[in-house]
Amino acid sequence: MSTPASKVIASKDAEEMPSSEPSDSENELKSKKAGASVCSTDAGEDEEDDGDEEDESRVHVVLGPQLALKEQLEMDKDDESLRKWKEQLLAGVDLSDVGENPDPEVKISSLTIITSDRPDLVLPIPFVPNAKGYAFSLKDGSRYRLKFSFTVSNNIVSGLRYTNTVWKTGLRVENTKVMLGTFSPQKDPYTYELEEETTPSGLFARGSYSARTKFVDDDGRCYLEMSYYFEIRKDWAQAS
Repeated sequence: MSTPASKVIASKDAEEMPSSEPSDSENELKSKKAGASVCSTDAGEDEEDDGDEEDESRVHVVLGPQLALKEQLEMDKDDESLRKWKEQLLAGVDLSDVGENPDPEVKISSLTIITSDRPDLVLPIPFVPNAKGYAFSLKDGSRYRLKFSFTVSNNIVSGLRYTNTVWKTGLRVENTKVMLGTFSPQKDPYTYELEEETTPSGLFARGSYSARTKFVDDDGRCYLEMSYYFEIRKDWAQAS
């Protein structure tokens, strides 16, 4: 945990199934902006629930009050196995920098699109859409990876997971859920790289897509929820 940046490779579980979503005209799309918030969708869409909230409420278990990290360590000092596990997890953490707030803080700072076809594209979060309303563009039939950068402070975040749902012309075409893991607070950012994906190809695959991305933990805390648009095109967009 004391390295400048911890990096993990994830696996992806994607499924294709239809779901209703209102479609937008080109003029409406140009006026929309990417939205990012904590535990709310604010991109102006009235999309149907993709089932994540139902799953979360079904598996959520109340474990009791959350304690500040210093208080947890004090309480666990007589449990040797638990104490050793936390010492290993917190290796390199300066406890003098840990606050008294029992709630962990997770800040998702950027998304990087990695592909061999062009230089890495680093997008600060929240996204800033272009003049057409798109947060980014992908080339059809291209292979790429997504890498997130984030920081954790105050307390250990347990069971941090990433979900991403994508729609095209009113149909849900992808629903990805990835368990990222448990992370201790540290000053340096973590990076998490998803496994390689390939964009769909062909004339009918090109065009506008809408997406909603969320980061939540095992306690149901939502650290980021953002809705945005992106496009798949014949060629990579020229770097601005």
